[in-house]
Amino acid sequence: MIVVWLRVIRIRFLLASVIAVSIGLAITWWHTNDITIFDAILTMCGVLALHASVDLLNDYSDFKRGIDTITKRTKMSGGSGVLPEGLLKPTQVYAAGITFLIIGAIIGIYFVITDGIIIGLILGFAIISIYFYSSKIVDWGLAEVFVTIKGTMIVIGTYFVQTTQITESVVFGGIIAGVLSSLVLFITSFPDHDADKVNGRKTLVINLGKQKAANVLWVFPIIVYVLVIIAVINQFFPIFCLIVFVTLPLIIKSGQKLKQNYDELNKLVTIMSSTLLFSRITGVLLVIGFLLTLI
Repeated sequence: MIVVWLRVIRIRFLLASVIAVSIGLAITWWHTNDITIFDAILTMCGVLALHASVDLLNDYSDFKRGIDTITKRTKMSGGSGVLPEGLLKPTQVYAAGITFLIIGAIIGIYFVITDGIIIGLILGFAIISIYFYSSKIVDWGLAEVFVTIKGTMIVIGTYFVQTTQITESVVFGGIIAGVLSSLVLFITSFPDHDADKVNGRKTLVINLGKQKAANVLWVFPIIVYVLVIIAVINQFFPIFCLIVFVTLPLIIKSGQKLKQNYDELNKLVTIMSSTLLFSRITGVLLVIGFLLTLI
């Protein structure tokens, strides 16, 4: 049963939030040479609870709308498959999603009490958007925007809890974290195109069409790399953060393959995996870039 729950929570995708919190903490350490460990751990727990909540509620919503019963599921897309296979009841998944949402909210309220209204605004955005993500945000075609904002808020919130400040560094770092997460959502929506469209969803891939969307992939890494360059030039980031360019060949390869195979499911699985790898490695390298200044 534990394996089933880990599957429906989709552990591999939680890493995006781990990286976002880590970026916030790395920038904190770079600026202050100090981190409050208790607050860092509590922040990580709260963010992971909220992330798990949105994944669980999304799985529930997709099943109830019939999306997951007609899509071709892969290890990277099409939901967890737990509900279509009857491994859990929809009410169980929904209850778990709400439970994680409450846990995240309670942790957030603690930080509102200790750190003030800024955290309250971030928490309010998180709770409302998570609850309405599957029913409204995706239907309005704003999923990628939501994920970008979510990643940005995680980094800013993490830093603010530690320092009660918001700096250019953390804003740039947040946007980068958000765009990297949004890229993963974007690429994994290719196989779900038909099922999503039939059920009224409006993903970026649906709005653009698969062929045009394949070319839009390049926008995500371009934003990331340009922001890193601007941040380094303006000394918002240390020069070591240019290490993220190590992943350039990986995304070039993924982009080229997507352009040729955007409608072939078997090949899309490999492309999705390599794009996910690009996102995670780039995020980790950004963290390392900040930490290298302390050696």
